Amino acid sequence: MHSQITVRPALPEDYEAVARITMDSYVTAGYYGSADHPYLLKLQDVAGRAENADVFVAERNGQVIGSVTSAPAGGDFSDIGLEDELEMRTLVVDPAVQRSGAGRALVQAVVEQARSLEGINAVSLTTGATWESANALYAKTGFGRAPERDWFVPGTDIKLFVYRLDIHGS
Repeated sequence: MHSQITVRPALPEDYEAVARITMDSYVTAGYYGSADHPYLLKLQDVAGRAENADVFVAERNGQVIGSVTSAPAGGDFSDIGLEDELEMRTLVVDPAVQRSGAGRALVQAVVEQARSLEGINAVSLTTGATWESANALYAKTGFGRAPERDWFVPGTDIKLFVYRLDIHGS
């Protein structure tokens, strides 16, 4: 039996844990070869991220075990969001507690946030084409592929998938 998972806005005292979990989950999964990858270093700046987007944490037994960021389209932390979308970014769960339901709870928090915002009709996100557990989670939580919006990491042949969830649908 899993303990209750609570999702709440990140506080400055959570930023260190969020940075550690982000690093651990991306490196452990093999998404980036080393901890000094420029993109990973950017993601370590949780305070900077929080200035341009909303950072949420998943907490269990008083401990931060995951995080997600939601970014308004056109903002400094949005890559692919369209005007009527809230973009979900950097969904991470501590590798020690993956498959605990934290990822699903974080996705649900972003969807609920999007539903509360005027003029937002969908949540969009980018994920690696080869990231099987992430792709499975998005499919399970109702997201559909938007293959016409797929793109490549600049300067590489790494393909990224785009997903979208219409929040006013069924």
